[in-house]
Amino acid sequence: MNKQSKIFITGASGMVGSAIIRNLLKKGYTNLVGSYHSNILEEHKNLPLKLVQIDLKNQEAVNQFFKTQKPDYVFLAAAKVGGIHANNTYPAQFIHNNLTIQTNIIHAAYENQVKRLLFLGSSCIYPKLAPQPMKEEHLLTGILEPTNEPYAIAKIAGIKMCEAYNRQYGTRFLAVMPTNLYGPNDNFDLETSHVLPALIRKFHEAKLSGAKEVVIWGTGSPRREFLHVDDMAEASVFVMSMTNDAIDEHLTNYPFPCFMNVGTGTDCTIKELALLIKKQVGYKGDLVFDTTKPDGTALKLLDVSRLKKFGWQAEISLEDGVKDTYHWFVSSL
Repeated sequence: MNKQSKIFITGASGMVGSAIIRNLLKKGYTNLVGSYHSNILEEHKNLPLKLVQIDLKNQEAVNQFFKTQKPDYVFLAAAKVGGIHANNTYPAQFIHNNLTIQTNIIHAAYENQVKRLLFLGSSCIYPKLAPQPMKEEHLLTGILEPTNEPYAIAKIAGIKMCEAYNRQYGTRFLAVMPTNLYGPNDNFDLETSHVLPALIRKFHEAKLSGAKEVVIWGTGSPRREFLHVDDMAEASVFVMSMTNDAIDEHLTNYPFPCFMNVGTGTDCTIKELALLIKKQVGYKGDLVFDTTKPDGTALKLLDVSRLKKFGWQAEISLEDGVKDTYHWFVSSL
């Protein structure tokens, strides 16, 4: 990518899309177009950024956008996401919305000769009992975790669609599989959020109300890896900026996987995460674990050696990231 390339970021108002926009602007890219579904972020209103309202599930609208705007590069960051509760409650929406969005974008990118596309997936693509840490080669080697299977299948389809277009049409459509993300513009709704933002909100509200305890789903024993979204954005731009020779040799050369894991390479238990957030928030009460609620996958750590070989690794520690995210959450209230 050069600084004048037209770059399309889907899901500009989401946590990942907005982080990618921050990263690109910081690096001096000047021709950015972001899509949003319903709301424009306040932080985007005075930036050198073109925003377009599109329903990405509408194939005609997506095709029209690509025909008129002709982006050179595409970050496919738009998706329906959520934690265990949301995935269990809305499985049909998770598979339908994500399949529809990514199919529309990937095919339109091919038809309009996009130079490179980056599809953002999720570490839930891996089998429930995959060896730890999980390597890219572990994809499709076992059954998925039932609580997020529809979402995972949609993301696997996105990877395979990129791979198929590369094989048949010679495109350079790539993918990155991040671990659990968090940071500014995260979803803090207790009904639909992931564990880290949900805990931030729970502890903050308990602190304000003087509650004696905070109830946490599950046993607290599952281990999870967490990546600050600004590190994710940095990795995404890094991959999109790789040389064509490197991409053609290592990412679009079938049967090599066309994607790379993005994470920190370290994990912690949910209980350890809760204690860290409790400390950052300043909550003085007790933790209670509701063991009638599901834990999800016991272990979910990514092997990040493939991306590390290309020269990238995460820089933001979990403690610093939680502190940053909590401050952002309080300032947004």
